[in-house]
Amino acid sequence: MKISKVFFNGVLKENPTFRLVLGMCPTLALTTRAINGIGMGLATTFVLVGSNLVICLLKNFIPSKVRIPAYVVIIATFVTIVDMVMQAFVPALYESLGIYIPLIVVNCIILARAESFASKNSILPSIVDGLGMGIGFTLALLLLGSIREILGAGTWFGMPVVPGSFNPAVIMILPPGGFITLGLVLGLLNKLTGETEQS
Repeated sequence: MKISKVFFNGVLKENPTFRLVLGMCPTLALTTRAINGIGMGLATTFVLVGSNLVICLLKNFIPSKVRIPAYVVIIATFVTIVDMVMQAFVPALYESLGIYIPLIVVNCIILARAESFASKNSILPSIVDGLGMGIGFTLALLLLGSIREILGAGTWFGMPVVPGSFNPAVIMILPPGGFITLGLVLGLLNKLTGETEQS
């Protein structure tokens, strides 16, 4: 199994947000600002890599009847670590992400990778898969958060990036803006990749 293929599979071919359409709750709720997207993406990446590693190491010791509860306990351990570290070192971002940090435990991206990849592969591919999926998720959240923040507030990472005469479309930082942005980006990507596959 080629490691680079495993990595780019998560970033491009099976991007959790744009290809598998998983993890929509944080995707739609937290992408009002670019910094929120990066924060949630990196937290999820840490949990993906850590849980994939531990599940891969313990896969032969976990009885098949209790594998899902065991996976959830492992994932919850890494989420607790992320939660405590963010609260200690980046309290502003921690407050901004709120309840969505503990909810990483039930993010279907993480459980899906544990079940479909980490439990069936060796250590290095499992780590790389978690890293690729996490970076793919982070880039997706960053893109959506950037579009919504620029159009909805006229800023990017809190810095003004549009002329003073620009009138922000406030709907973009409201819940409907999340659906609009996600739909347009998915449509554009499907159009582009569809044309690439046909040619």
